[in-house]
Amino acid sequence: MTLSVPPTEALCSLRWNAERQVVEIIDQTLLPHGLHWCELQSLESYCHAISTMQVRGAPLIGITAAFGLAQALALNPTMEHLQRASAALLATRPTAVNLRWALEAVTAAVHDLEPPNRAAAALAAAQLLRTRDIANCARIGEHGLLLLRAIKPAGPLNIMTHCNAGWLATVQWGTALAPIYKAHAAGIPVHVWVSETRPRNQGMHLTAWELQRAGVPCTLVADNSCGQLLRRGAVDCVLVGSDRTAANGDVCNKIGTYLKALAARANGVPFYAALPESTIDWRCASGDDIPIEERTESEVLAVTGVDARGQRQELVLAGSGARAHNPAFDITPAALVTALVTEYGSFEASAEGLARLRSQMSSSSPM
Repeated sequence: MTLSVPPTEALCSLRWNAERQVVEIIDQTLLPHGLHWCELQSLESYCHAISTMQVRGAPLIGITAAFGLAQALALNPTMEHLQRASAALLATRPTAVNLRWALEAVTAAVHDLEPPNRAAAALAAAQLLRTRDIANCARIGEHGLLLLRAIKPAGPLNIMTHCNAGWLATVQWGTALAPIYKAHAAGIPVHVWVSETRPRNQGMHLTAWELQRAGVPCTLVADNSCGQLLRRGAVDCVLVGSDRTAANGDVCNKIGTYLKALAARANGVPFYAALPESTIDWRCASGDDIPIEERTESEVLAVTGVDARGQRQELVLAGSGARAHNPAFDITPAALVTALVTEYGSFEASAEGLARLRSQMSSSSPM
């Protein structure tokens, strides 16, 4: 079911409808031309929403999957059904580690309970993950704001980002966009260079849409122009998200991130990755061990947009018989990352830096 809403809808990507006992999400495949909420009413609808990118971003994918597992247990509370549902959800997107993390959290919450108590406990666990994500992203924003304040440019602070790491990729605030929203709210003049992020154009369709709604000055640029912007001093820092971060600090993010990190390093521009601790894969030694999702050729060979009549159309870009290679992510080595910005603070992108993060996690709550 699709629910249309006015443009004043609160900035939130996923909500629980207690009256109807369903999750409602924004269908991100329809942005930026239409804002529509969809109800997820079955395990199949959750899997479809994740795999077709109606929901995107590692944190939001994980939270959506957590509610999907709770929905599955409401229909059948056996552990066998939980395992089947978890496997189906886990198979939807292989790269973002938050998906596995969230499913494991819900499973742990119900494992020792009797079947009649599992669905309610799973729903409570999913709701807690949602609440914590909002709080953690707000903290990421505060810690990232400290880094932005330290830059002190002569004019407006020019930030480059890639893909979408705003509230559409989480629940509220976002990761890489959270410090930008905090800076804007604090009265700091900011301007964001938004790369289009081919082939799915998340920067164009999602990030620019978010920033425009928030009143943050931004400019869309072709992906291939970003190196030139960095070279001519038009960028004060690069700030991106992460779909999975290895234990050595390597960052896996949307394809094209690595090129920006290389250009930033060549031109002495800080390169930051903002992420919640749940996006760190402590079992993954380096970026070489992260599975890279390969998506369909059609995302490269064709483009979907709105025509002059407001109708959605798909246009074929390539010649007949053309083939395409479409990896969804790439790896940015830790050596190119100036710092990892988390809900616990900023840390060096290295095994040692992440060891300090883990030590802080064991001794304190997020600051």
